[in-house]
Amino acid sequence: MDSPWMLEPHPVAAHTEALASYIPVPGFGVLPVNAFLIRAAEPVLVDTGLASLRQDFMDGLGSVIAPEEIRWIWITHTDPDHLGNLATVLAAAPNAQVVTTFLGMAKMSLHGLPIERVYLLNPGQHLDVGDRRLLSVIPPSFDAPETTGIYDTRTQILFCADCFGALMDGPADTAADMAADSLREGLVTWSTVDAPWLSMVDEGAFKRSLDRVRRLAPQAVLSSHLPPAIGLTEELLEHLAAAPGAGPFIGPDQAALTQMMAAGA
Repeated sequence: MDSPWMLEPHPVAAHTEALASYIPVPGFGVLPVNAFLIRAAEPVLVDTGLASLRQDFMDGLGSVIAPEEIRWIWITHTDPDHLGNLATVLAAAPNAQVVTTFLGMAKMSLHGLPIERVYLLNPGQHLDVGDRRLLSVIPPSFDAPETTGIYDTRTQILFCADCFGALMDGPADTAADMAADSLREGLVTWSTVDAPWLSMVDEGAFKRSLDRVRRLAPQAVLSSHLPPAIGLTEELLEHLAAAPGAGPFIGPDQAALTQMMAAGA
């Protein structure tokens, strides 16, 4: 397909549903773009999907929960694929507050986010959502300084924003359905695209960031840009550890783009 498309909402782990979509990446395959609903006592929507799929996203969200029941909207960071439908969701969910950092609030204020709808939470702090506590964490790799992931202390699920994403040949139900070499190559390539600073990072500091994920020992890793990874934490960490040595991503130049466009005509 030449345009983004959305899947039907579906459960991916305990108390957790995905609102998943895919975008085509010419020359590289497809990239998942996932939002999630945590069915806590105080329900939490993690990110708000692509603006280009707004009606599909809102229809999908409404099929799994009445928007007025949503209590929290956790924006992992302010890239358009995470922020795409925030204003529409806020209008439909009058009881929800937006969980973010001070920097995230500052960025979203440029899009008209009212300060009274914000709840500031720093890495290392917990959000009490009634039947569990959600720990704010910094993923090992990210592309925006306000990025926070979530560790669900009840289900032991790690929501890790862009980290552990992968460019894929085509859609898959789970990360385990991908060929091992495709998962590794796709994850390393995506990591060099999304976090080009990895090639400059101190090896010891990066290892410690990976070890922090190991200590959490998540049963499932839910990335914004990967199908659900159940029981694959060590494999994902090993693949990500290889990314700094791959060097920063260098994309096609204009001549290559012209050739790609001609081939697709």
